[in-house]
Amino acid sequence: MAENLAPIDVDAEQFDEAYGSSNDPAKQRHSGLTRLYTGTGAFDIVGKRKNWYIASGVILAIAILSIIIRGFSFGVDFTGGSKLNMPAGSKNIETSQVEQVFTDTLGFEPSNVSIVGSGSGRMVEIQSRHLDNGQVAQIKMKLGEEFKPEDSSGRSGASAIGDSTVSNTWGTTVTKKALLALVVFLVVVGLYIALRFERDMALASLASLVFCTFTTAGVYSLIGFEVTPATIIGLLTILAFSIYDTVVVFDKVQENAEAALHHKRHTYGEGANLAINQTIMRSINTTIISILPIISLMVVAVWMLGVGTLQDLALIQLVGVITGTYASVFLATPLVVDIKKRFSKDVQEHDKSVIELRTSESTTKTVKAAAD
Repeated sequence: MAENLAPIDVDAEQFDEAYGSSNDPAKQRHSGLTRLYTGTGAFDIVGKRKNWYIASGVILAIAILSIIIRGFSFGVDFTGGSKLNMPAGSKNIETSQVEQVFTDTLGFEPSNVSIVGSGSGRMVEIQSRHLDNGQVAQIKMKLGEEFKPEDSSGRSGASAIGDSTVSNTWGTTVTKKALLALVVFLVVVGLYIALRFERDMALASLASLVFCTFTTAGVYSLIGFEVTPATIIGLLTILAFSIYDTVVVFDKVQENAEAALHHKRHTYGEGANLAINQTIMRSINTTIISILPIISLMVVAVWMLGVGTLQDLALIQLVGVITGTYASVFLATPLVVDIKKRFSKDVQEHDKSVIELRTSESTTKTVKAAAD
């Protein structure tokens, strides 16, 4: 039980400053920004957790609806099919022109046409359903006649156009491996947190990771970007970022929980909320530092080089870092508090004793004031 905990060092001043027990008037004059920077309880995140649950629920609902209604634009690596790469160089080639030539030649539209790269390295990428050898030769011949492409080695016409084909079997294999990687990641993370911290924190962290996964996937679905193997790599990367941020907060939650349960002046939720405030500046700074190179990557990928793979990777990392930080701060720890309050007898009894003590002290002060 909480009463039998061994004595530990308690930073009572931090609890007092955060929750108003200090009688020092100077501490009461601290601005919200100062309290945010020093980690002394600027935000009552845990106390207002229902608001965060509602906000998270709305975001999650929009993401899931987008996934169901709009779906994803899967790349050729997942669906199988054929891809053509035609050098564009400095030629003024529009994707609509390429689509029209493709449709007129083969009788059906390509899955996707995009221009990547810049300067002499510009390329037109054409993706379509599976083409047989005759269709590949036919469309390469027509594109060569229409646009007269020339590669860096001096080859021109149809010979300058590269082609590759991914079978449907390969696409299915890639999809299964991607899903397996995601499941293995979630299982390993859950086991690690359960062993390093406790089961309740493992459940909360998995819930926040599921939120991150669906939210990021929903944004991808809304924007309509192509899902490629780079997208899956990016998703696993940002989930790792999210769990790293969550572990840092949980470590402080565990430390503050022991302190709160020992001195019986503050509830478990107040200790957890203080932990968030003590680590929130670190989360903000880490997020900003992480976002800056990602934005730089997007600038290089989209506006300078037009490299589709980098664009996919940068977008999913940008969205994932933001949602990961949100989930670790506003979702994971509040969920731990609710799980503890519902299933932990130690926390229930401790919080009850804290409330009873406060009620008793309040009654005593009221009686004393009336007597005076």
